[in-house]
Amino acid sequence: MTTKKEFFSIPDNIHYLNCATMSPLPKKVEEAGIKGLLRKSQPYEITQEHFFDTAIDVKKKFAKLINCIDYEQIAIMPSVSYGMATVVKNIHRKGISKHKTKIVLVGEEFPSDVYAWQELAAENPQLSIKTIHAPQELNNRGQNWNSELLEALQQETLLVCISPTHWADGTLFDLEKIKEKCVENDILFIIDATQHLGAYAFDIQKIKPDFLVAATYKWLLGPYGTTLAYFGKYFDDGFPLEQTWIGRKNSQDFKNLINYQSDYQEGAFRYNMGEFSNFINLPMIEKALDLLIEWQPAEIQNYAKNLGEPYLERLRNADYWIENEEFRAAHLFGIRLPENLKIETVQKALSEQKVFVSYRGNAMRLSVNVWNNEADMEIFTQILEKISKG
Repeated sequence: MTTKKEFFSIPDNIHYLNCATMSPLPKKVEEAGIKGLLRKSQPYEITQEHFFDTAIDVKKKFAKLINCIDYEQIAIMPSVSYGMATVVKNIHRKGISKHKTKIVLVGEEFPSDVYAWQELAAENPQLSIKTIHAPQELNNRGQNWNSELLEALQQETLLVCISPTHWADGTLFDLEKIKEKCVENDILFIIDATQHLGAYAFDIQKIKPDFLVAATYKWLLGPYGTTLAYFGKYFDDGFPLEQTWIGRKNSQDFKNLINYQSDYQEGAFRYNMGEFSNFINLPMIEKALDLLIEWQPAEIQNYAKNLGEPYLERLRNADYWIENEEFRAAHLFGIRLPENLKIETVQKALSEQKVFVSYRGNAMRLSVNVWNNEADMEIFTQILEKISKG
């Protein structure tokens, strides 16, 4: 794969290495959004079929991206937190075995992947949260963190919730090994793949999580305000977070909506948010998914790896610390500063040259995608090499 910069409207003097915060919109996605916005100006052209058709196309394409054989297991939501709240509601309704006492999380997880479980634990005194923090020792940090996480997945664990690519530093967690422990000990496997899907290959048939969710405005190259989710068999015949008209059986038949239905639509359709038929966002997401299916997340990961490799070696030689390749993603990873270097110095130097990254404590988070090229990485590396020498 070669750079896809021509698909984006990023000026040559802007070095945007910050997709983990928010991606730019591809031009095709931007055009779909404008067209969708203008569509509302002619509401008489919007038929009842339009409330469903684009949503179904989006679900089918997302299902293809993650190798899900049944698109009806996909739901459209406004946020990751909405999805987590839906999971909590259904765990409540199904009941919790008295033998299950632990919720396992990893340290410094994104807040949306923590607050829901704090609520679940607060309302169920038998439950407590066990957080597996990152090792303080940097040597073999990712490997040791994975080992400690796997060790925590015992029979008393109700669920584990992780991001396959840790949002703060790009640490990779071994999904296949985690799944093995979940099956062995009857543990619910919950995944926030927001920082993973779109830039890393994912096979739902192999991992088989009970729930997976991903916001579209980062690596899925879509708009802000829409999230896609997969619901496993545990959630069949469950209850949605909100009671929407469109989630009920026969909602396609507008003339009979006053004949209220007690039954829900089949599959994960019931879990769709209200007004999921967003005539602006959904066409944008569909175009973004088309691009990702064409480009292939595995190839995007390889592109990020090949782009970054020579520069990461230079940074290590300049006394910056970067995790071993086996336990970090190529598209998102942390860079820890030499001890004598202040983060404010780095921020100022990069900002002056219009280089955009994120900062986490005394470290940087670099996130690379297909619009980035050697020029972006070269200027970033040169700046860090220069300031490390004092």
